[in-house]
Amino acid sequence: MIGHRSSTNGAHFAFTDRWGGVSAVPYEQLNLGGAVGDDPEAVRANRARAAAGLGLDPALVVWMNQVHGAGVAVVDGPWDGDGAVPAVDAIVTTRRGLGLAVLTADCVPVLLADPVAGVVAAAHAGRPGMIAGVVPAAVAAMAELGAEPGRITARTGPAVCGRCYEVPEAMRAEVAAVEPGAYAETSWGTPAVDVAAGVRDQLARLGVTDIEDAGVCTLESPDHYSYRRDRTTGRLAGYVWLGREEA
Repeated sequence: MIGHRSSTNGAHFAFTDRWGGVSAVPYEQLNLGGAVGDDPEAVRANRARAAAGLGLDPALVVWMNQVHGAGVAVVDGPWDGDGAVPAVDAIVTTRRGLGLAVLTADCVPVLLADPVAGVVAAAHAGRPGMIAGVVPAAVAAMAELGAEPGRITARTGPAVCGRCYEVPEAMRAEVAAVEPGAYAETSWGTPAVDVAAGVRDQLARLGVTDIEDAGVCTLESPDHYSYRRDRTTGRLAGYVWLGREEA
């Protein structure tokens, strides 16, 4: 259920895999995405299971309406109903015990924390969002709340790797013109984009040095959802939150 989990100085990070839930094929099993065609009751049950596995109250987990942009929202609690969820790709909070969640199925989930300032963020960095600068926007929003890049811990989760993310040559050139670090080649020698590498370079330029990647390619891993591989499929989640007590 929880494929990767870590903690540092009272900040907690976790990434799910696809197992341990109740969704039927093709969403088997722990689909956490509510807009992919799965039974809403199954999604609610899966979200409750995942939260319980992390020690979080499922009613205190904030989800986004992700649109592959660079919008950021600062939150202090869950949205007031599904219709109130804004179209953003990053959320930031200073509230302890409030979980921030990001959904992915090949895009890069980015979790950020400055435990000293008491600020955490979750960002959805697909190719368009990475180009648009969603991760720098999230870091900027954290800084407005007292975070310092040199203190930020960054964790990137399971995502399609640069060896597998094949794109047309023109698209690779377009991406590399904005973020050179994302220039890649597939294992079979065709143009590719490495979104996670681009995100890491963006973070490094901002002064974030504590950066770790889950090291899992979603397209290659049968334990993870991949939109590029399966098209109709579920969604993984990354979670970040501050413990209720100071470390």
